[in-house]
Amino acid sequence: MTSDNETAPPRPLRESAKESITHYFEQLDGATCTDLHALVLAQVEEPLLRAVLQETGGNQSKAAAMLGLNRGTLRKKLRQYHLI
Repeated sequence: MTSDNETAPPRPLRESAKESITHYFEQLDGATCTDLHALVLAQVEEPLLRAVLQETGGNQSKAAAMLGLNRGTLRKKLRQYHLI
């Protein structure tokens, strides 16, 4: 049990990803799935970019550093998702 001054560690992202992917397969109900890797990246990348930009107050240099991308790559991805 944690006290009021302590916070629980964040839940690993992999757990949420696993649950979401398992749920996706359940919804397919046996239907064929192709190009799942590209689908997952496209579905995750845009909300990731939005969240990081919000976290950094829109500062693209800080966002790029947080993501481990160079600023040019970040700007390309932001344009791709119509975020700039």
